[in-house]
Amino acid sequence: MKATCWILAGFYLLFCCKAEEGLNFPTYDGKDRVIDLNEKNYKQALKKYDMLCLLFHEPVSSDKVSQKQFQMTEMVLELAAQVLEPRSIGFGMVDSKKDAKLAKKLGLVEEGSLYVFKEERLIEFDGELATDVLVEFLLDLLEDPVEILSSKLELQAFDQIDDEIKLIGYFKGEDSEHYKAFEEAAEHFQPYIKFFATFDKGVAKKLGLKMNEVDFYEPFMDEPVHIPDKPYTEEELVEFVKEHRRATLRKLRPEDMFETWEDDMEGIHIVAFAEEDDPDGFEFLEILKQVARDNTDNPDLSIVWIDPDDFPLLITYWEKTFKIDLFRPQIGVVNVTDVSSICPE
Repeated sequence: MKATCWILAGFYLLFCCKAEEGLNFPTYDGKDRVIDLNEKNYKQALKKYDMLCLLFHEPVSSDKVSQKQFQMTEMVLELAAQVLEPRSIGFGMVDSKKDAKLAKKLGLVEEGSLYVFKEERLIEFDGELATDVLVEFLLDLLEDPVEILSSKLELQAFDQIDDEIKLIGYFKGEDSEHYKAFEEAAEHFQPYIKFFATFDKGVAKKLGLKMNEVDFYEPFMDEPVHIPDKPYTEEELVEFVKEHRRATLRKLRPEDMFETWEDDMEGIHIVAFAEEDDPDGFEFLEILKQVARDNTDNPDLSIVWIDPDDFPLLITYWEKTFKIDLFRPQIGVVNVTDVSSICPE
């Protein structure tokens, strides 16, 4: 108990020390940055910012609970707008009733969704509406759609990414028409799917890539899939990724949790809860990975892995809803339509 008190005291001193003010978490400074968008000001907002994020919301009802929830959502946007202000990223809100014409004009469809306008693209944010998740998502969206690998160290970092879909291609250079097609295809999936490229013969040789060839890596698989019929057009690459993007084993991530959860097999998910840093969870996860590898060609198998450590605020809710103990690994079948748990193990 005494040791815990000293640790807490140490953290208190750390954050109170003037020399370490840079470590403090940002707090809302009281300046309103989120715009109430309408037909009169939307063109100006689109021109002003490199990216514009819009919350398309239903009219706020008069009851206190709804108003409080809306204020909390608005505060998430305000804090994100404050943090990202130097990056020329703007935030706004569109009322689905009051600004219905504007919503239709902009292509906003689903109430409660956050849409991002980047150049001529419209990207829907399908993640947890928390400031840190949203900021990270938008910073990723600011990056180039393709990351270039040119050294052994960068290749090692690439190899460490095993829980996400990734593609890598080998091209002559940035001016290659085949690289440009690859880059344009990457823009369709940024930042949800990672695209990499190399112009280095040595890196390409280690990856087993030939000129203008692209490999598709499914999460947790040992070997990639060579995309056939090289060289490819932008449309062919986009079509291939869309056809193969549902992996046999997927990890639920805060930045795209709703997209993954809604992408079910006829309303059903096989869901596995396991903490990767826990010995039992790690062993359980290794078994899941092997099951996925053995059944990767089965189009009717889809497993969603949830690491409870990634969603601490949802642990109690999941335990009550599914009647399980998340202190140990769990697997079961979940009906997504009514969020009921069927035969958990």
